[in-house]
Amino acid sequence: MYKNSFKRLFDLIVAASALLVLSLFLLFIALCIKLDSRGPVFFRQRRGGKDGVYFDIYKFRSMTVKKETGGKDFEPGSASRITRIGKWLRKSKMDELPQLINVVKGEMSLVGPRPEVEQYIKLYQARWNGILRASPGITDPASIKFRNEEALLATAKDPEDEYRKVILPRKLEIYEDYVKNISFLNDVKILVGTIFVVLKG
Repeated sequence: MYKNSFKRLFDLIVAASALLVLSLFLLFIALCIKLDSRGPVFFRQRRGGKDGVYFDIYKFRSMTVKKETGGKDFEPGSASRITRIGKWLRKSKMDELPQLINVVKGEMSLVGPRPEVEQYIKLYQARWNGILRASPGITDPASIKFRNEEALLATAKDPEDEYRKVILPRKLEIYEDYVKNISFLNDVKILVGTIFVVLKG
């Protein structure tokens, strides 16, 4: 495993540079969100981080605002609450860009197991304890493999049950393999693979 200090330095340089280069584009997206529907620009949600420390993840808001439900509702990608700009944000994965802020803050890494909400961490707590030895990331091999996750869930008879019993266990296997074989070269390959998938659409 390459040193955490080097991984952190790489994350910080790349994330800060990306925020600077993309600043005008990010402002444009923020303006589109505000013009498209009422509500904040960012969606924030509590997720599990390194060593079990929870933090607020940032995303561009892609759904209309509704009363807080305590995170107990589960909505697949075809939910009617998705806004017009939100459809494009989700399909292009641009809604994930604000997580560069989480990376700069040290709460996330560019590459690492995707952070999950508390209810699904508790469901497989023992496995997550091992996975969260590493910092969660914006992308990882599971993000590439399940890039069409929302479409899969939208066609399932019970989307939440499908995620909890089928998709999440498969993701956990991928997360565990990543943590076991973490390396700088592997991280670079995953970043390049993610960029290719996003550009390919």
